[in-house]
Amino acid sequence: MNGFVVKGWCPDAWRPMQAGDGLLVRVKPPLGRLSRAQVAGLCQAAETHGNGLIDMTRRANIQLRGVRESDWRALLDRLLALDLLASDPASEKRRNILVAPDWRAGDDNHRIACELLDRLDELPDLPGKVGFIIDAGQTCALRGEGGDFRIERGQNGGLILRADGRPGGVAVTAGGEVDALIALACWFHASGGAGAGRMARHVIALPAWADGDRAPAPPGSRIAPGAQDLGMAYGLPFGQVAARTLAEAIESLPITAMRITPWRVLLFEGAPAAHRHGLIDTPADPLLRADACPGAPYCPQASVETRKLARRLAPHVEGRLHVSGCAKGCASPRPADVTLTGRDGLYDLCLHAPAGGPPVRSALDAAQILAHFGAA
Repeated sequence: MNGFVVKGWCPDAWRPMQAGDGLLVRVKPPLGRLSRAQVAGLCQAAETHGNGLIDMTRRANIQLRGVRESDWRALLDRLLALDLLASDPASEKRRNILVAPDWRAGDDNHRIACELLDRLDELPDLPGKVGFIIDAGQTCALRGEGGDFRIERGQNGGLILRADGRPGGVAVTAGGEVDALIALACWFHASGGAGAGRMARHVIALPAWADGDRAPAPPGSRIAPGAQDLGMAYGLPFGQVAARTLAEAIESLPITAMRITPWRVLLFEGAPAAHRHGLIDTPADPLLRADACPGAPYCPQASVETRKLARRLAPHVEGRLHVSGCAKGCASPRPADVTLTGRDGLYDLCLHAPAGGPPVRSALDAAQILAHFGAA
């Protein structure tokens, strides 16, 4: 027994998920960008209808936590008024698009993502976790992020279509990128991809027109906390921020919009370099090397507290730290230098392993772990 349940679907605003602290409502801002007014409205909604906590996901989405069932309909109305929710649940389900967050208006990333958003109704019924990657900058900024059907910059400078899990892709012509993405998604659906759930697990041979050996460009650098060409970037400890903290930052800084990245970093367009309480403004902060899910009591599958422990441990761990409430490893699927996995109210300690990996020490309490790393 693994001790956790794999849901097999992702929540959205029309289909929220029950968590330990109430409903979890996911918002998918188009292009990962919110205007100043949308940010302010979202913060107000989080405090009015939820518990005032906002999560950022690895797909550059936003999650409002602790939403009361009696408030859910009113929250939907507010999201619709803010233009942060598709009026059709089927369209909202399809809006799983991750675009490189440093896009500029009119560039390849912006052009392709906007066209795909306009043509979502042409997509077949896909599994809830399936998504699209638009990574058409000069390097592949989203190389390590999950997505099933990808448009990427190729090593030769042109754009390629690549099915996730395949090392190479095929060249696509300018203006034909969305046609290629939709065709690959339709093939996935028609060839039984729903049974596998994800493109990387759909191991049958690709059609000849989608099977190629053009390698993607080298990985690019991630947006990190600090001054950027587009504005000022701030990190979020464990990808979470209090709505009041975010609202105060918006009120005090001359920003035009906010972009969400899949790296727990927010980019405030047009903002000058400035310190803000509750936000990380330096890439050296050890909390940026720590992953931790909400843990108990916020997740019903977690048996241990996670984030308080991670905060205390992070300065004492070299490399990446992952504290997971259970073996599912929602905060990160990747191996970490130090991983703590909750099991029956205690922690298993793993090294260079993902959550649930083989432990080097088992059934430790928090005090024993802090002492082990000299953090007591």
